[in-house]
Amino acid sequence: MLDGAARLKELVTLAEQFQMPALGVTDHGNMFGAYEFYKAAKGSAVRPIIGLEAYLTPKTHRSERKRVQFGDGTGDDVSSKGAYTHMTMWASNSTGMHNLFRLSSLSSLEGFFYKPRADRELLNRYAEGMIATTGCPSGEVQTYLRLGQYDQAVASAAEFRDIFGAQNFYVELMDHGLEIENRVRKDLVRLARQLDLPLVATNDLHYCKASDAEAHDVLLCVSSGSNKDTPNRFRFDGNGYYLKSPEQMRHLFAELPEACDNTLAIAERCTTTFDEGVGTFMPRFDVPAGESEASWFIKEVDRGLSVRFPDGVPSYAREQAAFEQDVIIDKGYAGYFLVVADFITWAKDHGIRVGPGRGSGAGSMCAYAMRITDLDPVPHGLIFERFLNPERPSMPDFDIDFDERRRGEVIHYVSQKYGDDRVCQIVTYGTIKAKQAIKDAGRVLGKPFSLGEQLTKAFTAPVQGKDVSLADVFDPAHERYAEGGEFRALYDNDPEIREVVDTARGIEGLKRQWGVHAAGVIMSSEPLMDIVPIMKRENDGAIITQFDYPGCEALGLVKMDFLGLRNLTILDDALANVKANRGVEVDLDALSKDPTDRATFELLATGETLGIFQLDGGGLRVLLKQMQPDSFEDISAALALYRPGPMGADSHTNYALRKTGRQAIQPIHPELAEPLADILDITQGLIVYQEQVQQIAQRVAGYTLGRADELRRAMGKKKKEVLDKEFVPFEAGMRANGYSDAAIRTLWEILIPFSAYAFNKAHTAAYGLISYWTAYLKAHYPAEFMAALLQSVKDDKDKSAIYLAECRRMGIRVLPPDVNESDGMFTPVGEDIRYGLAAIRNVGENVVRGIVEARGDHGKAADFNTFLDQVPLVVCNKRVIESLIKAGAFDSMGHTRRSLMECFEQKVDEVIDLKRNQANGQDDLFGDFGGSEAKLVGAPVPELGEWDKRVRLAFEREMLGLYVSDHPLQGLEHILESHRDLSIGMLRSDDGPRDGQVTIAGMITQVVRKQTKAGDIWAIVSVEDLEAGVEVLLFPKVYQVVAGSLATDTVVRIKGRVRSKDDSIELQGNEVHFPDVTEGPSGPLVISMPAVRCTPAVVEQLRSVLRAHPGPTEVRVKLITQTNRSKVWRLDDGLKVTPSRPLVADLKALLGPSCVNV
Repeated sequence: MLDGAARLKELVTLAEQFQMPALGVTDHGNMFGAYEFYKAAKGSAVRPIIGLEAYLTPKTHRSERKRVQFGDGTGDDVSSKGAYTHMTMWASNSTGMHNLFRLSSLSSLEGFFYKPRADRELLNRYAEGMIATTGCPSGEVQTYLRLGQYDQAVASAAEFRDIFGAQNFYVELMDHGLEIENRVRKDLVRLARQLDLPLVATNDLHYCKASDAEAHDVLLCVSSGSNKDTPNRFRFDGNGYYLKSPEQMRHLFAELPEACDNTLAIAERCTTTFDEGVGTFMPRFDVPAGESEASWFIKEVDRGLSVRFPDGVPSYAREQAAFEQDVIIDKGYAGYFLVVADFITWAKDHGIRVGPGRGSGAGSMCAYAMRITDLDPVPHGLIFERFLNPERPSMPDFDIDFDERRRGEVIHYVSQKYGDDRVCQIVTYGTIKAKQAIKDAGRVLGKPFSLGEQLTKAFTAPVQGKDVSLADVFDPAHERYAEGGEFRALYDNDPEIREVVDTARGIEGLKRQWGVHAAGVIMSSEPLMDIVPIMKRENDGAIITQFDYPGCEALGLVKMDFLGLRNLTILDDALANVKANRGVEVDLDALSKDPTDRATFELLATGETLGIFQLDGGGLRVLLKQMQPDSFEDISAALALYRPGPMGADSHTNYALRKTGRQAIQPIHPELAEPLADILDITQGLIVYQEQVQQIAQRVAGYTLGRADELRRAMGKKKKEVLDKEFVPFEAGMRANGYSDAAIRTLWEILIPFSAYAFNKAHTAAYGLISYWTAYLKAHYPAEFMAALLQSVKDDKDKSAIYLAECRRMGIRVLPPDVNESDGMFTPVGEDIRYGLAAIRNVGENVVRGIVEARGDHGKAADFNTFLDQVPLVVCNKRVIESLIKAGAFDSMGHTRRSLMECFEQKVDEVIDLKRNQANGQDDLFGDFGGSEAKLVGAPVPELGEWDKRVRLAFEREMLGLYVSDHPLQGLEHILESHRDLSIGMLRSDDGPRDGQVTIAGMITQVVRKQTKAGDIWAIVSVEDLEAGVEVLLFPKVYQVVAGSLATDTVVRIKGRVRSKDDSIELQGNEVHFPDVTEGPSGPLVISMPAVRCTPAVVEQLRSVLRAHPGPTEVRVKLITQTNRSKVWRLDDGLKVTPSRPLVADLKALLGPSCVNV
């Protein structure tokens, strides 16, 4: 738990004001704050002393996870009921600091028991360079003294003295006004005199000023999940844990002045520095004998170029690679490239899907040659200097995406090959930002949840990822002060709100908790414990740094990002589906080299891109329809433009209008039209990418690409003094090339805002390639792709419902699970998708394995009895069989679900003993006599009628989490459409509304009634449509009006306010209505069907159905091609119909459940 509320810069400033020569940091059991503290104090008058308040085993070996009591086990005994004691220690020099790192690391790796614990062995091993004390009241010596065991206290102090040395071990005195500290003061002084040990006065601070005690207490509540009024919660006794002045300390220890003198003496003795550097511990690659990293790197690049260009390496590739090799070798990064290429090649060779690149690294030809990236940078206009600038110190930073299921295998390989003592993950610290501080403060103070919601909604929203602090909202000089008017009005007019905000101010900016970097992995040439402290996460054994990455990087360590990307998992599954279902192997590398497939771009132009990587948001789908993309450049541009900065300047719309000829392309300035044509033509005359800023500076002002990258970075900071300085050489360069002042100024004024939000093309091009791959698969292999997509969200019922609705729209039937066809995963079967068995409730992996293996051994089961006979014991579980029945997994055998529910328990009882004997190798005695396996001969399954649709679908939803074979709302689409603003799927999408009033329509699937403290009833109503579901809160006033009508399976229209809730949303209902579901459609009846099904036989059957329901309504048929293009045909007036439920039922029986959308 992080319980420190001292802000480091403020702490150092206070110490300077008190004219203190030094401060020491002694975090509890770890060294999280050591380097941050060192940085904060560096350059000040305050010397930073690095220390540790270690947890120590109660005289046991650190590997023994047991409690030991020194006395009777009361509150005066060993901490945490006998788990550990405390000891304070400081590093007197660099050797001592690194010994502290090692001791802290091994305490976590080898001694964790509630806390990371050291033992006598570690103290003896790492005592050099350290100064230690008897510690706080939880220390071993003070524990013995409280228990009246003076002789044992003396023995322990003497042992520690011998470990650290007589001049390096002190008797520690504290005075925070606590009885537990003063009770043993005399015995501590007596012990010090007896053993001739020096006294030292210390002050345990957890916050800077006495007035911060309240904020610290709130932080403790936040960290422990408590409220202020929670009984027996974790809290500090007293309020003296602040930085006291020298005068205060002298006053507290007036009777023992030597204790304060020794405090200063220790400060004089301690001098520690961190060895900072860039890339000092770059991982090393083992090269063949006779080779250096540089020579082997050159050979690997040359070999890779020959593989990438089998028909001959073009001159541009050789020249670019040669240039990059010089830069990379000169900077000492050849080994880094070899290491990255090694584990990526290993992953690819072991069937682990790897992304084509991510970030600026895709701009390197050497990376492309070595298979680190999969995009030739030169044809795509990607720039190496954006990745590794030869004109300034810069570290390479490859971010690599892997199939999320197998990312751990790559990390394991790296640990095994390069040493598990040199590879680890990276800690992160969660900082409490303004909105979170408000929510935390409200919770800790016991305020209603709605109060926090009200305040966070009124708070100034972040812009382009930049947050506004609470102090900024109240600062008239801040540039966004005017936006905080509503928030300040709430603060000024409501004392309760003022209390919450003032409390939030106290904890804003503090560290809330530690976590692990989602992707970062440190790889070092030296053992990590010799460089930084590390620790082990207990729940999974992961080894993690104790310093965050900025600290690790400053100390010479190098990070690589191993990201798990769900869409690579989808790609891998989709490719496997295509091979299994169609016998076709899709070559992604070939697609990468020629991303011009017409059907793919036709699909993108329709905007029907749900499920396509990075392009499935509602807003992006609209943009794609406007843009009508027909080249890979358009995909890259869409990804770059659909972000707050470009959208704020309306660049995305301008691009689409220019692309489709609806807006003229205007040059930046007439003088610049021709010079910049080849740079800006690909983006419709707009500056979209950071690389274009670099190319423009190179073209018109004579910059090198490296110098142009410096210009781009400076422009992005928007600081006037920096911009004024940069303008001088830019202006001079353009003048030297003959441009007028007007052209120079015009270009400069355009470049500045675009530099702030222009995107890295290397990233959008690399990610655009994944977008292209997924779009290609959806266009050409829709069932295989959608099966993979459904599999990827099998545990997310909301997403699953959205993708099931997309399958219906595409004319793909999603069939219920089937024990004779399904695997564990969603599986394409011809043009359909079969639901996976593993998605059924109560059906685990062992059951699925048993069913699939039995099917492989015996073939498909003809009936229910045969199935029970063939499957192993693990499948013959009543709960499992019941779940399979309700999910429809036996439908293909011809039994009704109702029939099986009537008899399954008896049939499982009949077979269970036989199965147990088989599992134990004891086949039935009579079976042995007959020389063959015993077989189950059961009575036939009774023939009963099926449940009605409502019951059958309710059971199906219970087992699968959603409706699959049909949906109660099928046929009511026209009612939903006419009563809502937007679908629930659109509401829940990533770019759906997160505030304001909306109206939805759907079916109630659950009603949970609750009671307020005042006794009023309210309800949480779950509503879903054909795409997704959402929870609606109906508070008492609204609930009372409709209480009698709220029931499951009821169609409802609700108008309400959208509320964000963690990572999801909910609705606060204001109006509830119940539409008449008997009303028919007002427009023409549209029948959708795949074009491949439009055969003469089907057309004739359709004509017969329509003639059986004559009426006044026009009929249209929408034919959908495999690329999702569609044509609508108006049928002859002689085929007009009367819309009705029987007609819809007949059409669905003929063409499937998604054929009618009226």
